[in-house]
Amino acid sequence: MKYILAILSLLLALLASTPGSIFGQDSSPPPAPLDAAEKQAILLEVGKVLQENYIFPETAGKMQQAVEARMKSGAYDSLNSPAAFAEAVSEDLRGISKDKHLGFHYDPEAQAHGQREDSKSEEERKKEREAQRVEQARDNFGFRKVERLAGNVGYLDFRYFASPEMAGDTAVAALQMLSGCDAILIDLRRNGGGDPAMIQLMSSYFFEEPTHLNDIYSRRDDRTENYWTLPYVPGRKMTGVELYVLTSSYTFSGAEEFSYNMKNLKRATLVGETTGGGAHPVDGKVVHANYLLMVPFARAINPISKTNWEGTGVSPDVAVPADQALGKAYLMALEKLKEKAASPERRSVIDWTLQGEKAKLAPVTVSEATLRKYTGTYETRKITLDKGALYYQRTGPKYKLLPMTQTIFFVEGLDQIRIEFVVEGGKVEQLVGLYDDGRREPSQRTR
Repeated sequence: MKYILAILSLLLALLASTPGSIFGQDSSPPPAPLDAAEKQAILLEVGKVLQENYIFPETAGKMQQAVEARMKSGAYDSLNSPAAFAEAVSEDLRGISKDKHLGFHYDPEAQAHGQREDSKSEEERKKEREAQRVEQARDNFGFRKVERLAGNVGYLDFRYFASPEMAGDTAVAALQMLSGCDAILIDLRRNGGGDPAMIQLMSSYFFEEPTHLNDIYSRRDDRTENYWTLPYVPGRKMTGVELYVLTSSYTFSGAEEFSYNMKNLKRATLVGETTGGGAHPVDGKVVHANYLLMVPFARAINPISKTNWEGTGVSPDVAVPADQALGKAYLMALEKLKEKAASPERRSVIDWTLQGEKAKLAPVTVSEATLRKYTGTYETRKITLDKGALYYQRTGPKYKLLPMTQTIFFVEGLDQIRIEFVVEGGKVEQLVGLYDDGRREPSQRTR
């Protein structure tokens, strides 16, 4: 059972207003205009499919009544194009259900595609799965970046929860690269969902004891599937790591489940925006041969909240615009690690990084007149000005200086050192090399 991916959701949204087929380019002649009798027949079939499959029977009844009332009122009279009619019906269904996974689309190839799928042999299906695996592997199964940031903070950016059958090794490798970090930032700001089994696998690395993550109840089967952390995962777990999850309004479906689970279990801090609000697994049903009804047939049930995020989204613990979430979470992680540091030396190293990151988030401008005052020779160190920027040189190449404050500068390309200019009585008397291990190397200005 899988959550629909954001890519499919986006495709369906586009096709709602564009004639053609979800399953391929439609080169057939334009469809004949709809008459009132055919519209009525389509709506009756839509209502029947919803009544039999939609996760909430009462809501299914309300949706059916709403579109039938719209039909009687003449709201669809001028919509004789199948695509326009389907789009209007889809909007009305979502208006009642508030269900972002639900959709109704004109697709003349839907029935033929279903028949082709049903007639495929197991060997054909096996080849298709392998082709899908190869295609997803080219995208590294959605894993875009695994990085260790300064301060021993890990960063993981991935775009969908692929099937563990295909992507399990990649997910494990990504997590193991971060297993020595003291804090981890999991970036789901561009993640549209995926397979609950992958959510289960990745979550299992962050809990020591068996932990109940989520349940999915299927009305169609009248069955509840429980999701717990796995009893075994390859490699090292990260049960004590500080965990932060980055979210945006695009974060959807399975990515919301991961966020919601971690928030309710108090295992992670969510930073960013409220997520999209889609908690219902979906299935496609062919209606009247030429239409596809995307029907949510199941719902997530969190074992703690006893509900889910459908229609509301998952609210962050720390609300900031999505483009600021990474910087904010990184600062929070560094602050927490500084607080927990077991030695003054470790605290000093973290504070070094923390000060630098704060400065990057609030950049300063130093006037050229002030920069010019800093130029000169300081024993074995030399400071020059070129095109409005300072450059630092000791024995080898020149390094550009970037202002951190009015008197302290980053050395571009050398993270372990910063340069401070000491001003006394209005004169620049000294240059101090500041090092990430706490050392200070002063050099007097040569006059």
